[in-house]
Amino acid sequence: MRRREFLQSSAAAIPGLRMSGQARGDRCILLNLVGGPSQVDTWDMKPGAPSDYRGPFRPIRTNVSGIEISEIFPRMAKHADKYALVRSVWNDAPPLHGAGEKQLRGGDADMFSEPERVRARYGENRFGRSCLTARRLVESGTRFVTVNMFETVFDETTWDIHGYSPFSPISCYRDHVGPMFDAAYSSLLEDLSDRGLLASTLVVAMGEFGRTPRINPTGGRDHWPGCSTVVMAGGGVRGGQIYGSSDKVGAEPRDNPVYAGRVAATIRYALGLPGDENAHEPIPIFS
Repeated sequence: MRRREFLQSSAAAIPGLRMSGQARGDRCILLNLVGGPSQVDTWDMKPGAPSDYRGPFRPIRTNVSGIEISEIFPRMAKHADKYALVRSVWNDAPPLHGAGEKQLRGGDADMFSEPERVRARYGENRFGRSCLTARRLVESGTRFVTVNMFETVFDETTWDIHGYSPFSPISCYRDHVGPMFDAAYSSLLEDLSDRGLLASTLVVAMGEFGRTPRINPTGGRDHWPGCSTVVMAGGGVRGGQIYGSSDKVGAEPRDNPVYAGRVAATIRYALGLPGDENAHEPIPIFS
């Protein structure tokens, strides 16, 4: 199921919220990482791969033994016990950016009632403000919030690191995009946890696809549906785990491959939403 289809069907299902079985949670924040993050430069690094595959960043340890992520996420590394990394997601759709459905509306004026120190933790940028607004929305009872990290992949610094204009260079992960995500995502998990909301709020961070494991001639990476990583926290997900793995260069799943449709099925399962006989199985990452 493509992102647009999932959001449309979920939006239709959420208002009535007919439960099927026992729900793991009753809220979801979906972070659309517009542009498609490179799996091997973020949450599935390959430091042993050849130099034209592994990229410019080094892995760092997290607060969970055996789990390492990119150095561009120093705050996120302190919260690995709260999220699961699904490293074997793949899809067979064309490697094209979907038109993101911007569903987050309103609440920005009210956001400024938050203390300045809180706003600063999330980051004084659109994505940080949107994540803070998402937290406020779920606190007030909203059940499904979508945050698009960027408006477009053209002439804006994003995860879309082709390495040539109008797209972004790989260095932006260290200089701009990584710190932006690290601050907002970590603050969101911290605040949800401190308020007792994380257990009932599923937080999903995902892009359209992964990126080519081998660096292209312009020093970037292109679209790659063959393998990507999705980050899931809260809503009954057992933190501090990795599900699935990719091959030695991050090109394709090595074990426990997760077809993209199972991500949508996992969100539905976490929310207790009804499925049908054609539904994919949820990813077994729950406590």
